Amino acid sequence: MDNHPLVSIITIVYNGEKHIAETIRSVAAQTYPNIEYLIIDGGSTDGTLSVIEQFRGHVNSLVSEKDEGISDAFNKGIRRASGEIVGIINADDWYEPDAVELVVTLMGNSDIVYGDLRLWRSDGVDDIRKGDHTRLCKEMTVNHPTVFIRRECYERFGLFDKQYRCAMDYDLLLRLYTAGCRFYYLPRVLANMRWGGMSDAQWKIGCRETLLIKDKYLPDRKLQNWLYYFKHVLAIRASKFSRRASRTKS
Repeated sequence: MDNHPLVSIITIVYNGEKHIAETIRSVAAQTYPNIEYLIIDGGSTDGTLSVIEQFRGHVNSLVSEKDEGISDAFNKGIRRASGEIVGIINADDWYEPDAVELVVTLMGNSDIVYGDLRLWRSDGVDDIRKGDHTRLCKEMTVNHPTVFIRRECYERFGLFDKQYRCAMDYDLLLRLYTAGCRFYYLPRVLANMRWGGMSDAQWKIGCRETLLIKDKYLPDRKLQNWLYYFKHVLAIRASKFSRRASRTKS
């Protein structure tokens, strides 16, 4: 790989006028010099396209049309990407300024590089989520907004599976992990994400899909998969109950 390989960044969006400008600015502000930026819009009916037009000089490719869901939009972007390395940052998320430069520097012989994710709630930092690909067989422990994947991995092992509504990123990453792709974890915040996306609002669907995905790629561990599923659901319910109780008391 040369010193400055082309990196394709993909943003998918649907009615995201509120935050899309921040996402675009974070891509435009990258310290890395060789970036191709693609935006895949699902046919927004709000002011999303007007906001994007303000930054048109920073966008190499814009597609605006109805799609079949998140996975379909991801796949459209990947098929159009020309870069040797592909990153995906959604319209509610944004990169740290040196994210792409760090990733390219550390890609080396790896297939996937990822890092830590800073979570925001009500304009304040809520948590920093660490990554750990060695635990992917149990749950989603790789922060998708921080992930950069060699395009050849998509070519060899496939794109996002359109049957999943919430856990399509887990399906992809577990598929790559069980196929022997080489992961590299950078213990540093690469991206930021606001709480309140689909995975947060539809956690029950996400948990169910995660179980189905584990059974697909880890069929010899079905009992462990089911036990972990029940443990995970109970833990989420307990956490949500605790937060509601705290709000009631306050």
